[in-house]
Amino acid sequence: MKIDTTPFRIVPGDPVDLEQRPTRIAPPHADDAEYERELAERVGKISRLQRDLYADNRHALLVVFQAMDAAGKDGAIRHVFSGVNPQGCQVAAFKQPSAEELDHDFLWRTVRHLPERGRIGIFNRSYYEEVLVVRVHPQYLDGQRLPDVPRDLGALWSARYRSIRDHEAHLGRNGTTVIKFYLHLSPDEQRERFLARLDDPDKNWKFSGGDVEERAHWPAYRQAYAEAIRETSTDEAPWFVVPADDKRTARLIVAEAVKDTLAALTLVRPSADPEELAAYRARLAPADQD
Repeated sequence: MKIDTTPFRIVPGDPVDLEQRPTRIAPPHADDAEYERELAERVGKISRLQRDLYADNRHALLVVFQAMDAAGKDGAIRHVFSGVNPQGCQVAAFKQPSAEELDHDFLWRTVRHLPERGRIGIFNRSYYEEVLVVRVHPQYLDGQRLPDVPRDLGALWSARYRSIRDHEAHLGRNGTTVIKFYLHLSPDEQRERFLARLDDPDKNWKFSGGDVEERAHWPAYRQAYAEAIRETSTDEAPWFVVPADDKRTARLIVAEAVKDTLAALTLVRPSADPEELAAYRARLAPADQD
């Protein structure tokens, strides 16, 4: 079964109205068994393509996840990349910046975690926090000690969008392909997931009162996400707005997009000299017992 990811990919220059984009769609799978089968098929293909990526050793893939709390980022990462060799995949999660990180430009802390050639890097949140959380809470700029904060903060966000576009274009020119997923969750579904965390002792640790406080800023976040996605979705580093009210549907869409992105790379396994291989085979052959 092929899943068409085109409706979820943001075409550069197109308007982005998150209120008009669905948070839930008809699932592409008929039942639980089909979901498990379809996900396993994609995970298997991603694993095989990652081995080719590693052998080729010229390209890297950076997968960025952004979303409101409880949208399913951790689960998507865990399920979609479950079959990838841990040596060829690395995950970095970014929370509140440290004092050291605040003493550098806003891209610095993520640059240190970029994937090496031949590997897949996964960012659970990213440098986009600087045009999302910081935009909704501009008081955080005080801790960044910027030399010149414009009176009109719109100019600051525009400059950061430009820095992000330049950064991702630079990565692409040097062999790192970037794809970005916004897991599009509804406030009603988020509330249900928060309640589930409160009701389940095994999930209590995932609950934070601060997450509830952030719900009051939902319209501001929606605006910040819409503008960031519109300003930074390019042909080389596209955004996918993925309906996330149904976690399984979201995982299948993400898996399909990752698989297709890897398959589109020109990956070549190194060739070996047959005569050289034959010579080594002869040296490794069992000694003559006669």
